[in-house]
This record gives sequence, structure tokens and C-alpha cells, in this order.
Amino acid sequence: MAYNEHLADRIRRAFQEKRAAFEEKKMMGGLCFLVDGKMCAGIVEDKLMARIDTAIYEAALTKKGCTEMNFTGRPMKGYVFVNPEGIDSDADLTAWIQSCLDFNPRAKSSRKVAK
Repeated sequence: MAYNEHLADRIRRAFQEKRAAFEEKKMMGGLCFLVDGKMCAGIVEDKLMARIDTAIYEAALTKKGCTEMNFTGRPMKGYVFVNPEGIDSDADLTAWIQSCLDFNPRAKSSRKVAK
């Protein structure tokens, strides 16, 4: 499954404008952006995957283009997809990236798998 390279460039610019150090990792059939070693945002096909505070999760779902993230048959609280119509403008994309960055310091790191 490919991801939208143009969206990847826009997300990179948004992180750089926020002066947020990030790394990229291909996973889940798309591209993830990690901040402080924790998944912060990503791309699946042409959708933004945003990791946000569960306290704003329900309100986020009411925003244009926002849907539950559902890979396994049940929604993942704190993760949402934002379809292209919700991130058409740079201001909208930047606002979503800011929500991801606001939550990142409180986000739990995933457990490392022993090799």
C-alpha cells in the first residue's frame, strides 16, 4: 500500500516549522513520523493518521474529514484518520500536527520487542 508523497512533504514542513525533531519510519503500510521515539503522526494512503489526546478525541471526530482509526475491527482511542478534505489547507494540517505535538510528551512509548 503506497502513501501520498505530497502529503509526506507537507507534514515534514509542518514539523520543521514547529521546530520539532522527528524521524520517519515505514510501517502499517504507510509512513509514520516519530517524535521522541513515539508515534506522533503518519500517512496511510492519502489520509493523515493523528495521535491525539483522548480528552479531545470525541471533539476531533466532529471536525471535517476526521474519522475513527480502525485497523483491527475496533476503533483505537486517541488515534484518528483525517481524510484529504480535512487537511486541504496548510492551516488545517498544521493545526492537526500541533494537536499531535501537544499530546506527544504525555504519550506512552510502545514496548520494544526483544530480538
